[in-house]
Amino acid sequence: MGFHAPDSNTVSSDNALATWIWRATADLNIARGNHTATLLQNGMVLVAGREDSSGNASASAELYDPASGTWTVTGSLNTERFVHTATLLQNGMVLVAGGLRQCDIFTCVLRSAELYDPAAGTWIAAGSLSQERYAHTAILLQNGNVLVAGGLRENAVALASAELGHGRR
Repeated sequence: MGFHAPDSNTVSSDNALATWIWRATADLNIARGNHTATLLQNGMVLVAGREDSSGNASASAELYDPASGTWTVTGSLNTERFVHTATLLQNGMVLVAGGLRQCDIFTCVLRSAELYDPAAGTWIAAGSLSQERYAHTAILLQNGNVLVAGGLRENAVALASAELGHGRR
């Protein structure tokens, strides 16, 4: 399968890794919950959005460099969000879609999407989902489209809907 166990203390069955060895690395710049982490084509990891311990959303983002084991702040999302998805696109950009954020004293479900440009370290608006959703899934299809499926809407109502997104060519 092309996957190599990290050391000889692992046990495999049907080519599945049964044991992982964990070690500490540098801490994030800020505490995060319900964020996303995306492996970029350059080997860096983009961590975007967050929910803090008080349930507040944030637009902050940072990059992890596995070579140095360090975190650096990068451009903030245009919209604060958590419980969203992040999908690495074929062109190396990252599409973030949906999620939750605060609206006055309520939490609002989002339809918005945005793109992260790793070369510039910035975010740009990328249209809107046809339906607001959070805790959904998103996956890049072989044709470059992104399939978004399920999730929750207002009042935590489960969704059966799915939608396809693609950049304008």
